[in-house]
Formats: sequence, C-alpha cells, structure tokens
Amino acid sequence: MPKEHKKRGRREEQKKRKRGLEDHSHDSKKPKTSPEPEQQYIPLDHDLFQDEAIDGVTRPGALPFYGMLTEDEQEYFRKADEMLELNQFADPEERSLFLENVYQEAGGKELKIANSQSCSRLMERLILLSTVDQLRSLFKAFRGQFLHLVQHRFASHCCEALFIHAAPLVTKDIAKAELIKTPPSSDESLHDTMETLFLDTLGELEGQMGYLMMDRFASHVLRVLMVVLSGLPLVKLNNKKSVVQSKRKEKITVAGGERAIEATLEKRIVPQSFVDALEKVIEDSLAGLDSKYLRALATHQTGNPTLQLLLQLELSHFGKTRAKDEKSIIHRLLPDDPIVEGTESASFINGLVYDTIGSRLLETIIEFAPGKMFKTIYGEFFKSRIGSLARNEIASYVAGKILERLGKDDLQEAMRQIVDQIPNLVERNRTNTVKTLIERCAVRGVDMIPIKAQLELAYSGSNGFEITRMLKLTESPSEDSKLDTKHMQPPPEKVHGSLLAQAMISVPGPLGNLIFDSIAKLGAPLSLNVARDPIASRALQAAITSTNATVIFRRKVIQQFYGHIGELALDPAGSRVIDAIWDGTSNLVFIRERIAEELAENEASLRESYVGRAVWKNWQMDLYKRRRGEWIKVSKKEGGNDGFQPFPEDIGDDRRLHKNGRHLTAIELARQKHAAAKAEQQKKEKKDSKGLKKDISRTKRELHGKTPPNSKGKEKAPVMA
Repeated sequence: MPKEHKKRGRREEQKKRKRGLEDHSHDSKKPKTSPEPEQQYIPLDHDLFQDEAIDGVTRPGALPFYGMLTEDEQEYFRKADEMLELNQFADPEERSLFLENVYQEAGGKELKIANSQSCSRLMERLILLSTVDQLRSLFKAFRGQFLHLVQHRFASHCCEALFIHAAPLVTKDIAKAELIKTPPSSDESLHDTMETLFLDTLGELEGQMGYLMMDRFASHVLRVLMVVLSGLPLVKLNNKKSVVQSKRKEKITVAGGERAIEATLEKRIVPQSFVDALEKVIEDSLAGLDSKYLRALATHQTGNPTLQLLLQLELSHFGKTRAKDEKSIIHRLLPDDPIVEGTESASFINGLVYDTIGSRLLETIIEFAPGKMFKTIYGEFFKSRIGSLARNEIASYVAGKILERLGKDDLQEAMRQIVDQIPNLVERNRTNTVKTLIERCAVRGVDMIPIKAQLELAYSGSNGFEITRMLKLTESPSEDSKLDTKHMQPPPEKVHGSLLAQAMISVPGPLGNLIFDSIAKLGAPLSLNVARDPIASRALQAAITSTNATVIFRRKVIQQFYGHIGELALDPAGSRVIDAIWDGTSNLVFIRERIAEELAENEASLRESYVGRAVWKNWQMDLYKRRRGEWIKVSKKEGGNDGFQPFPEDIGDDRRLHKNGRHLTAIELARQKHAAAKAEQQKKEKKDSKGLKKDISRTKRELHGKTPPNSKGKEKAPVMA
C-alpha cells in the first residue's frame, strides 16, 4: 500500500505553537521582572541576505537575457577556442591576425559569448592574449551591464579575468603620464583610460555592494575588484588564493599568456582615485550592517572570505591606527576595551576558534591586528591553552598564526606547552603546528633540542629515526597507490609530513641532521621510492640542495641513484630530483660528470619524453655531447671543488681530455700516467745527483783546509764520498 503523503516538519511546527501558547499564558499570569540577556553570538542564516535588503537596496532584479548564439556561431567560436588552446600558430604575427579576426566576428556578440556556457572560455582566453585596445573594447561592450554580468555563473569569470589583466595597464598609464608630463589632448582619450573605465564600472555597482558581497558569483568578482583598487598582487594575495578566487574555479590558460600572469604577481602603483574608491567600497559594503550581523558574516561561507579581505585591506592599506575608529570593521567586531572574559568581544572570539569557517577570520584578525590588541587577545585567551589549541584540527591553524607573531620569551613558553603534545600530534597527523613552531624558533633563535628529542621519539623505528614514517612511504608501494597518486589529491597527512621534513632540513644543527642521517641510511630501493613519489621527493630535493647538507651526505645519497638515472629522468617526480642533483653536486664535479654520462647513454628515450627533454636541457647535455671540454669548464665554474678533496683517480680531469676535447681511452690514460710517473722519477733522480755533487765539492774543500772551524774550535769530520 502506498504511504500517505505527509508534510515534513509538522512535529516541529506543533512544538512551536505549544511554546507560543505557553509563553502567552506565562505573560498573562506574571510579567517578567528582568529582561533576558541579549544573545551575543548568533549564527547567520544563509538565506538572510538573499531576500532582504542589506544596505537599503534589495536584489538588483532578474538577470536580463541577451540572446543565444546560432549553431554556426557556436561552431566557429568552439573551433577558435580549440586553436587558441593548442596554440598551433607559425609565429606570433599569425596568432595576432587570428585574434583580430575573432574579435571582428565577435563584434556585437560579446554579451552573448560571455553568458554562454560553451563560449565563455573563449572569452577568457581572448582576454589573456588581448592588446590594450582590445581590452578597452571589451570594457565598452560590457559597459552598463556589469551589475548583471558579475552575478552570472559564466560571465562573472569573464569579468574577473578582464579586471585582473587590465589592472597592470593602469600602472603603465601612470608611468607613461609621469614620463610625458602632458595630459591627454581630447576628452575621448581621457574617458577611455583604464583608470576611468574601472571607476565607471564601480559606478555601475554603487549601491549594490552589500548584496554583491553575499552573492555566490559576484562576491569573487568584488574581491578581485577590491584587490585591483588596493594595488596588491592579484593572483597570490598573501599566499591565500582562496580569499580572491574559488578553489574549484577552472583554470583557463593559453600558451603565450605567461607574461600577463607574471605581471599580476607584482605589487602595483595605483592612482589616488583608486584609494578613495576602495575606501568608499568598504564603507558601502558594510553600511547597512550593525555589529550583530557583521559578526554573523564570520560564519557565512560566502561572506567570510569577503569580510577577511575587507579587514585585511583596512588594517594593511589604511594603517593599523584605523582600528581606533569606531566605524572601522575591527572596532565593530571587537568593540570592548579591554577585551576580557565576559564581554561581547570575548564571546565572539571564543565562538570562532573551533568554527570551520569563522576560524579563518580569527586568523586574519590575529595576523593584522595592531600589536597592543594582539597582546591583549593572546594573553587573555590563548597564552595558557596554546598546547590544547595545537591538538585541535581547526584551532591548530589559529595557533600557527599566533606563533608567527610571538616574541622570543613568549615563543619559548609556547614551545614548552606544544612539545609535550608532539607525540599526540604525530599520531593524529597534525604536524602543521610543529612545522610553524620550528620555523619561528629558527627565526627567534630558540633552542630546539626538546623538539628534536620528541620528534626522534615519535618517528622512531627499528633503525632509530625513520624518515619513511614521516613521509608515509613503504618499501614497495602497490600499484593502486600509484594510480591514486596520479588521479587523486594526495592525502593531507602526507603533504604535512613532507613540509615538516623540509622545515627540519632548513634548520642547521641536530634537528636537520635527523633527516640527513635517515636519508643516507635508506638504501637504493627506498631512495628510489622516495624520488618517484610526487610529495616525498620534495623533501629529498630540499635535502640534496640544502646548504646545511655536508658533502659526504650528498655524495652518499646521489651515488644510490647510479644505474637508475635514466629511468628517474623519465619520471615526473624523479626528473625534479635529477635537476636538484645538478645543484647538489656543486662541490662534486666528478659525480656531476658521472651523472651526465649516464644521461648521455639514455639520450634516445630522454628525447622522446617531455620530462626527459626538460632534464636534457637543464643539464646542458647538447653541450656535453658536442664540446665536452667546454661543458666541464662551465660545470667547474658553476660548481667548483672548494672544500672537498676527491679521490686520486678523480684528480686531473684536464689531463683526461685530449686537446680537441675528446675523452682519452683507457690505454691512453695508462700511458699518460706512466709517462707522468717516469718524468717524476727522472726529476727525483736528477735532484739526487745534484745533491751528491754538492756533497763531493764540500768534502774536497774541507780536505784542503778551506772550511773554517766550528764554534768550538774543532773541525768537522770529513764526509767520505
């Protein structure tokens, strides 16, 4: 029998009605003598801002429909996208001509292309390769529609790419204007500058900032726009790419667009109008929010990254004295002075520490807060429980940010608390706090012997400290694990273990020697497994190239790869180890030549592989094959043998070469050594004969009485020949 269709949640509705009747009956019987305390920390309803006004303005309205491309147009743009992605052009001029043709075909259809699921990628690739005039034409095509485009699922990515790659042009315009020192001659040229185009775009979004910062797609574009106005690096803002762009965002690339991407990695000079506009954007974004809803943003999945960026820009761009302003973000989040237990600020901080989303805002507060405020927060909330924070999966990241700001005395106290937790942290694979602690102790000059003892105990095995336990490796990995490594994200504990090993390698002394000694004892099979692992090989690369590694260690480790250089050079991870060996043999030129000889034996297979060709180029193997003498000179000039005495058979690399750069055969080397030994013997015999002649002449002079007596008046005894 089919079941009766019942409405879900009916029991909860009945409970609410009962509660309402009970409250009403209580109110009628006896009035309350004291009001209930106001809730200080309330989670944000994710749908709160979707239907109501934020800064006095409701949702901008339904998105307009710009029409659809015809089938022929879609086919043309699809083929154009494939050609740009493959980059199969004879020269840059041919590609520029192709771009001009695509722009002509796309004239008047820019809005349709940006909103198309299949063609929006083409728009992003066009932006990567566009000239200044072509970027201006896109700004003009989108003019008046930015408010709708930034909210669209596909068009928002086009706007994001347009803002990122047009931002460096504003700096170039400023430098050009300072060089010429003359204003534009016409109003049209003045209106079409990149600075003006950005300000016009902001004008279209004015009044809607509060809604856009909570929109699923527009919030990303708004963050990019704020970073453009601030002049900070666009792609890696404070090493937190997720603050600006979503981690799930598809990465659209094209060969030839590398220079444009490099330009976005640098800090830029921006005009004063951008600084004023940024301040206005911050004010407009939070104008309609009181402290209660501003704190609620901290736990909102979309609002939290935007709030992080706003707070960071306010404190880093406008100065930390801004925190004293009552209208500032940090003052509205933490209004109490001093911040102590029992206040609203204390309730807010305690609510963020263990929250998956809110803890990220707390990290930003700790990182950028003024020194006085940070010391107050640390002393009141975290000083006595830094060890327990390090144990928690979420709060450990907050503990890491705290360690980065502590002075030497506070860091020593924090280290004493965390050291006791290291075995527990290793067992739970939460070593990110230990890594940060090592890095900060190295900077502050804190003794790390207690950390070394605990790590040695936590990762001990049958052979003492074992690096394979830290890197999560086995002696013979299964085929399934290899497939998982290629097609899936590596497990976090494996990444954290590799990062911890790299941090230990960077520290001179006993802590780094733990890693060096363990790697040297691995043996050939395990060393090869480490070299082929994409994550673990980074620790091996760091060990080979580290300035703290001794020559003896590097020689032992590199010699374990003899006979396997060719196969490692064909492996994506192993090829990077081979590249690291070039730097690791700076004082071991004879080993560098031994590796090059093995690469030369595998020339055919290396030239057929992409990673193999990269290794061949990095090792300058073409020079080695054609002019070996010149390769050896370059190798010695870059590396040298200072501080290391090679074995006798390795001395005299120059004598092993013929004058035309050809290597001598074994019999020729033997003859050369025999001739050198014979010449040395003749030189010695000649020297002995000269000494004998001198003794004979001296004896003759003494016999004829020409030798004066010694200091005691006695003559020396004659020396018989």
